[in-house]
Amino acid sequence: MVSGAVAPLTSNPPARVRNLIQGLASEETQEQSLDVLCKNRLAYDNLAVLLWNSFGTMSVLLKIITSAYRPLLSDGLTERAVTQVCNAIALFQCVASHPNTRIPFIRATMPVYLYPFLNTMSNERSYECLRITSLGVIGSLAKVEDPEVIEYLLSTQIFPSCLRCMELGKTLSRTVSTFIIYRILLSEKGLKYCFVLAERYLSVSQCLGKLVENLGDDDVENLPHLLKNIIGCYLRLSENERTRPQLLSYVPWKLLYHKYANIVRSDPEALADLRKLVCNLRTSKSCTTHCTDEPPTSSNSPGPTIP
Repeated sequence: MVSGAVAPLTSNPPARVRNLIQGLASEETQEQSLDVLCKNRLAYDNLAVLLWNSFGTMSVLLKIITSAYRPLLSDGLTERAVTQVCNAIALFQCVASHPNTRIPFIRATMPVYLYPFLNTMSNERSYECLRITSLGVIGSLAKVEDPEVIEYLLSTQIFPSCLRCMELGKTLSRTVSTFIIYRILLSEKGLKYCFVLAERYLSVSQCLGKLVENLGDDDVENLPHLLKNIIGCYLRLSENERTRPQLLSYVPWKLLYHKYANIVRSDPEALADLRKLVCNLRTSKSCTTHCTDEPPTSSNSPGPTIP
């Protein structure tokens, strides 16, 4: 049982962790136990396994998360409630990240309980906290190359939820949601899913275009990652020769400005992807070695050069 001041997981971590997990079941110790577990979730490798296998623990976390649904609709979320829900979601991410609990986690369809936080239309601080924490769980799933994970994400309609986050979220939310789309597109099943319906392909292309047009300097730390994910999505879409001419009209040449090319220059992979994207957009038939040196000249497009 947890009592007294919040303490880190120092001496005898397994016993301490079990006591904290047991403390989640009691209203008297739940908030404190949740806080300590969240703050120390990276300090104990098997926390995810203990959370998943401890009787009733996932149900407790789920109850905390779903308790925010009604206040979410009425703008009645308090800062304390948001903190508790975000802590519970962070423990969800712990379970989603662990190789021994990831598949049971999605087979129990636990991630769908986070989708309401992705589908909110407000970008106020409390909503954004819930949005980015929930995206962290989906991102942890998406970054693993597992066909079952991709199949699950596609079957639960994560695409429109991520597109909404790309439009409404702050830079960090946009970065993570774009990363999720990119990881899905890297799989053949994900790419096929995108191209099955013209409306779906257009939605992704247009949303990426809006992201580029709205790029700013308000978040220097996350901007390189956002750019890398945007470029990766466009590159994957450009590999479809049939729709490549249409894609050209949705890629803002702003993406190729020196300002943004210089930002990704420190990332060889991102810069290489940008050059490949320019190559693919220049021609739908063949690509010469010059394609990796510069985009179209001003005679046929306003794009700048990429040294």
